[in-house]
Amino acid sequence: MIGVIKRGIWKGLTLTWTLGKVIFPVTLFVTILRYTPALPWLMERLTPILKFIGLSGEAAVPLVLGNFLNLYAGIAAIVSFDFTVKEVFIMAVMLSFSHNLFIESAVASKVGVKWWVVVGIRISLAFLSAALINGVWNGGDQLSQYGFISKAEQIPDGWFAISLQGLETAFMGVLQLALIVIPLMVGIQFMREKGWMDFLSEKLAPFMKVLGMRENTSMTLVAGLTIGLAYGAGLMIQAVQEDGVTKKDMYLALIFLVSCHAVVEDTLIFIPLGIPVWPLLLFRVTTAIVLTAVVGFAWNRVEINKGRKELAHEHSYHSV
Repeated sequence: MIGVIKRGIWKGLTLTWTLGKVIFPVTLFVTILRYTPALPWLMERLTPILKFIGLSGEAAVPLVLGNFLNLYAGIAAIVSFDFTVKEVFIMAVMLSFSHNLFIESAVASKVGVKWWVVVGIRISLAFLSAALINGVWNGGDQLSQYGFISKAEQIPDGWFAISLQGLETAFMGVLQLALIVIPLMVGIQFMREKGWMDFLSEKLAPFMKVLGMRENTSMTLVAGLTIGLAYGAGLMIQAVQEDGVTKKDMYLALIFLVSCHAVVEDTLIFIPLGIPVWPLLLFRVTTAIVLTAVVGFAWNRVEINKGRKELAHEHSYHSV
């Protein structure tokens, strides 16, 4: 038992170091960038685009903050303005797909998937879903009634204070990562050595097959669904190294997780905004399943056709 814990702690520390090297500098940079003229400039450029998806110019503030920082920053910005229920729901769906864009996408790219693929999928899903909701939903014109959410924020005075806040935020981000990853790795190591991982993979095999993946990718999806994209990607790093997860399964798992991750937390935190959260959850899960299944089916067909052509070519060669 002690050996299992030691091995799990060591893997957790190794994984924390791997992900921390990405999270710390990105968090520091984004935190400092928040207090520069760059964000207001970007918000101004986004305002004309947002009108096409049913959002007012003020929506640029929570969308930019949510993508640059996290969902909590986006929600704090939402309650600072008077938005309609429809606008808040559209922003909630968009931020569900693309929040904390830099950190989560950079961490996800550590498994070998190009960062621009991750970013491209998340932003595309955000804007396509917003356009779909805006075109289909004719109601929601009443002002959203926000719950009790604190709007107060202490703004640092001067570049030294801004840099200090950036360092503190980055350090706390890595610390939070360690507090989640290390116990998680201990639990995974215990389940692996007791044979429970194989049992769970076997039970999830039918669902994984629908998505076009093998069952050894199941734990990555479970982790991503429950605790988030970054930690799910962390498990995928280990899975690639130890379980022989293929490149195709790795891409499909990330496509699923960028569409639908941390579904419990990311759904519940929108409740105080006065929007229907069940449609939000259903929309994310459905999008993830359909998108991953379609890509997986297409990928499998390409592999089958490629195999047939190679077999036909080999047959023709031997015939000659």
